[in-house]
Amino acid sequence: MYLADEKVRWQDTVENLDYKINNIAGDVLLAAGFVAYLGPFTGHYRVALCKEWLSRLSENNIPHTEEPTLISTLGDPVEIRSWQIAGLPNDTLSVENGVITRFSQRWTHYIDPQRQANKWIKNLEKVNGLEVAKLNDRDFLCSLENAITYGKPFLLENVGEELDPALEPILLKQTYKQQGRTVLKLGDAVIPYNEDFKLYITTNLSNPHYSPEVSTKLTLINFTISPSGLEDQLLGQVVAEERPDLEEARNQLILSNAEMRQELKEIEDQILYRLSTSEGNPVDDLELIKVLEASKLKAGEIQTKVKVAEQTEEDINTTRLQYAPVAVRTQILYFCVSDLSSVDPMYQYSLEWFLNIFLMGISNSERADTVKERIVNINNYITFSLYSSVCRSLFEKHKLMFAFLVCAQILINDGQIDMDEWRFLLSGGTIKEVQENPAPDWLNERAWGDILTLSNLKNFSGFANDFAASLSAFRAIFDSHEPQRQPLPGKWDAELDAFQKLLVLRCLRGDKITNAMQDFVALNLGRHFIEPQTADLSIVFRDSSATTPLVFVLSPGTDPAADLYKFAEEMKFSKKLSAISLGQGQGPRAEAMMHSAMEQGNWVFFQNCHLAPSWMPSLERLIEGIDPNKVHQDFRLWLTSLPSNRFPVSILQNSSKMTIEPPRGVKANLLKSYISFSDDFLTSCPKVTEFKSLLLSLCFFHGNMLERRKFGPLGFNIPYEFTDGDLRICISQLKMFLNEYTDIPYKVLKYTAGEINYGGRVTDDWDRRCMMNILEDFYKPEVLTPEFAYSESGIYKQISTSSDLDGYLQYIRSLPLNDSPELFGLHDNANITFAQKETFALSREELSPFPPSLVEDTANEILAKLPAPMDLQEVICKYPLLYEESMNTVLVQEVIR
Repeated sequence: MYLADEKVRWQDTVENLDYKINNIAGDVLLAAGFVAYLGPFTGHYRVALCKEWLSRLSENNIPHTEEPTLISTLGDPVEIRSWQIAGLPNDTLSVENGVITRFSQRWTHYIDPQRQANKWIKNLEKVNGLEVAKLNDRDFLCSLENAITYGKPFLLENVGEELDPALEPILLKQTYKQQGRTVLKLGDAVIPYNEDFKLYITTNLSNPHYSPEVSTKLTLINFTISPSGLEDQLLGQVVAEERPDLEEARNQLILSNAEMRQELKEIEDQILYRLSTSEGNPVDDLELIKVLEASKLKAGEIQTKVKVAEQTEEDINTTRLQYAPVAVRTQILYFCVSDLSSVDPMYQYSLEWFLNIFLMGISNSERADTVKERIVNINNYITFSLYSSVCRSLFEKHKLMFAFLVCAQILINDGQIDMDEWRFLLSGGTIKEVQENPAPDWLNERAWGDILTLSNLKNFSGFANDFAASLSAFRAIFDSHEPQRQPLPGKWDAELDAFQKLLVLRCLRGDKITNAMQDFVALNLGRHFIEPQTADLSIVFRDSSATTPLVFVLSPGTDPAADLYKFAEEMKFSKKLSAISLGQGQGPRAEAMMHSAMEQGNWVFFQNCHLAPSWMPSLERLIEGIDPNKVHQDFRLWLTSLPSNRFPVSILQNSSKMTIEPPRGVKANLLKSYISFSDDFLTSCPKVTEFKSLLLSLCFFHGNMLERRKFGPLGFNIPYEFTDGDLRICISQLKMFLNEYTDIPYKVLKYTAGEINYGGRVTDDWDRRCMMNILEDFYKPEVLTPEFAYSESGIYKQISTSSDLDGYLQYIRSLPLNDSPELFGLHDNANITFAQKETFALSREELSPFPPSLVEDTANEILAKLPAPMDLQEVICKYPLLYEESMNTVLVQEVIR
């Protein structure tokens, strides 16, 4: 009876084993090829090569299962799950990398710019006493010798494109027997070789170029995250956060299935053993009957579990698909952020930092009744949260670029922006058919050439002809103060979307592109993405820890020291803050200061890191060596540096960063000044009305001085770096003079502010005269009049002194985002040159991080215009290498190069 019940299962098992055994050759061949050759490739190329190999297997009649993969052939689900617990990402590419590591015959070398492999290896081998070192460590070879002798795993991290020649015998595993022991020669020493030794190598370089010698000695494994790979990881994380019940059920099923299969295998082995050793009738063998009964019960349990597992897997996949939009949006944001490093070397962000923001976004975003609404809430929250965090560490000139790039990439992914149109916005194009300029009196040839180029795009067919037919309407847009908000003539206003209208504006009024970008971002992402982002030390401090440095990225003429000392006082750390300005020979002092602060829980402030580039690797080691379990939790490391490509990337990636520079625009400057005030401060002077009025005047003057630089020689002959310190000293003098004098001493105020505080920086006589005249408009009795206007339009004005701090902030926030030249006493045309320069700079900077596919297209276009490569043999025939014709030799060498 029991044999009859088990018959079907045994038959299925035998058939399945037969199928696998008969097709094992092709599956193992594919898996072996994968391990040997596909490590350096990205996921996209791995899939393509595997398809190619499968077609070749079929062509040559090599037996293989229907869709063999590396993971299905060599992967063990339980082992893979243990890797994922140790930090291996759960996307397909990363799991493949884990399997390649497991079965590779050579030591592994990970291309690991996001440091995911580094983190995984450290967690995986921690229990085995992992040794970690860098090539530039002083005791690197000693640590390696120790690991080889005692059979410990060894991680060599942050290597470049060349490896130390001393590693050669280890890479080639040049071991030999000496007096019955396995030994290896490392340098001049012969050391015992323990078979348990493992070597792992990682590099932070995203696209290293290794010589063939290195590639043959090591197994290169590409851990560089791809958009699809990151999407997989994010999808797994969002499902785990939103539906932990499904994730837990999935993990439990993997474990229980593995245990049951093991038990079933043991029972089957017993059955086979009993059947082979049984004498006489098997039905009389009671032990065999008991084993068969146990086998039947276990098989039934597994069958039930498999059904539950299939249902759970189906539920998880359905849920995963629902949350796919979150993974897609977040993946787009990550690559926008990672591309910023090509704009400035200080814009470095680690994947770990990014994932923290992602997970915080999921937990902090607003809940909803439906999954669809919840996804919208998560996406909106994460997008703005990331934008705010990144903006703190961006210079003002790059904030709009970043917001526009995020907005455009989201729309490109949604298919709302045509790639040819995107390329035209960034780099223009070529004219296919030349036509005569219909309006040479007001339209320059460059603009007409752009219009002809634009007409080549499919959505703009006939635009040049319509332009020529509607010259007066287009002239009105050309002459307008706000051309970006004017409707286009004819059918174009209705047919073109907001992005396509940017292309028309690029042709007609390139100086207004930045204003149009602001409107475009506000339309698609929201007004808050273009409003000034005020920097706050308390927010940056909140994101830091004892192991996370805080980095001020400076612009020329700025110094955050005063703000830091003030913040330290608020945090009751003013007596626990030690500072040092770095330079030649200051390294040992700084190191001692840091060790002491880590023990006592103090703050240390290292200024001007860019002046000590040779000591930066030591600082990097010090920071990486901070033990979170031993360091005092109150310890903080504050650093300042001008942008420098010598500043360690690992510090930048794992720090809280903040740029220090004057905000952009009078509105942003006023906002920054008033946010630092309090109601008590505004009412701290006995002459409250006069103090409030003159304080607003002074802050307007400060913003005026800072913003005049953007107009070039129209503003000042020489651009001056005025700072917040100039404003602070003027405010304290204003308060002091109002307290000491019965009448307001305007002459004294103007002299101290204009000739001394601000004037101390001014070296040109005409600039000083200009500045003193401007100051006359802000320090005069009339400013005490309610509703006094600082500009003709009355937008910039005095407000009622009965207003509290919130009232002033509300007024400042109501001011225009872009300054009107009238505030500076300049004509509207003063903006044109400045805006054109800004537009061209923005395009250049946005061109560097735009999608690689566009780079390839542009490169192919340029390649098509180049002449064919020279034929070397033809050149040698035409110019033979003769002794008396030495010039021919030079020509041939040039062709070879």
